[in-house]
Amino acid sequence: MTDPMLQLEALTKRFKDFHLDGAGFSLPAGNLMGLIGPNGAGKTTLIKAILGLVHLDAGQIRFQGRDLLKEGPELRQCIAYVPDEPRFSPGARLVTLKDIYASFFPKWDEGGWRGLMADFGLDPKAKAKTLSLGQRTRFALTLALSRDAELLVLDEPTTGLDPVFRRELLQRLGATLNDQRAILFSTHITSDLELRADLVTLIRDGQIVFSETQDKIRERWGLVKGGLELLDVDVKAGFQGLRTNVHGFEALTDDVESARRRFEGKALVERASLEDILVLLGRRKTHAA
Repeated sequence: MTDPMLQLEALTKRFKDFHLDGAGFSLPAGNLMGLIGPNGAGKTTLIKAILGLVHLDAGQIRFQGRDLLKEGPELRQCIAYVPDEPRFSPGARLVTLKDIYASFFPKWDEGGWRGLMADFGLDPKAKAKTLSLGQRTRFALTLALSRDAELLVLDEPTTGLDPVFRRELLQRLGATLNDQRAILFSTHITSDLELRADLVTLIRDGQIVFSETQDKIRERWGLVKGGLELLDVDVKAGFQGLRTNVHGFEALTDDVESARRRFEGKALVERASLEDILVLLGRRKTHAA
């Protein structure tokens, strides 16, 4: 059996106000994985662990079957990263920044970079200080995509990008996937993931809630809508998330078929979107409102 491109096992990291608690997932080659979760859930800590920017208390990270924690400097040559707010030396021209960056990567694709710059509407002679956040993100993407990296790690890469470009970017990313490449895509824009992600991993309070294919998520998770008279103690206990108003409630279930049988003729049960799951799982069931 082929090793996954990226395998995280029981990652643990204790900070003063936050604990990453036994987190793990598997990302096979040829797949785009969406990483979602509320603010402060642990997404950035996971990404920093992959990049070697956080010293873990426990756990293992394997890249193509090799120990990334022990062989990091060599293996991270195969990993390209785009942060949520790319920063560059303000007075430098983009072509100069590219030349410096490209000098570290023997497989640099100069023609590909120039093509991306044109496609993304960027002038190589422009200075970094003239770029908006969205333009800096586009420039960072040109660098990452021109490296021939086997793993692309994107942390909120669509921040500041317009919807048309976001869709084009997702199509472009999908076209780069093959049996030797994978993408980890952290974002709060769940609609982007529903368009293209093969797998979705949800983290909350430092723990992985699920890491599954989109098909399995659609089969398992549901949204229940009904009247407040249905909400007794047992019903509430069976939900994974709940919000109420004067007209009724919306609740999240992780067993949509069972919910349909239980609430047949009493409440509406439908498939939950990733946004439904993210919003309702972020609420405490005992304090839903």
